[in-house]
Amino acid sequence: MLKSKIHRATLTGTEIDYEGSISIDEDLIEKADLLPGEQVHVLNVSTGDRIITYVIKAPAKSGTVMLNGPAARMGVPGDPLIIISYCQLDDAAARRHKPIVVHVDGKNRPVSK
Repeated sequence: MLKSKIHRATLTGTEIDYEGSISIDEDLIEKADLLPGEQVHVLNVSTGDRIITYVIKAPAKSGTVMLNGPAARMGVPGDPLIIISYCQLDDAAARRHKPIVVHVDGKNRPVSK
């Protein structure tokens, strides 16, 4: 089941010389109920690419959403991204489950929808 989603975050940078992952502003991590090291799917709206990587914290209030390591080849700053996490639930829990969807502005700050 969809656990949480950060919808249309703006890619702020890439760092090829890194082990690999996606750095996300700590405030967004908390708002989306993600954990450092948690697996996420990253969808690049501009290219249609989809990658699987894991979350690392970027400084709070920085607006950082940065692809690292090999993932850095999957986008350029300014690309809109959708960052998705999933969970496994039994049937009864899945029917009650409500995913968290975090919408952001162009500076990756949460906005109300």
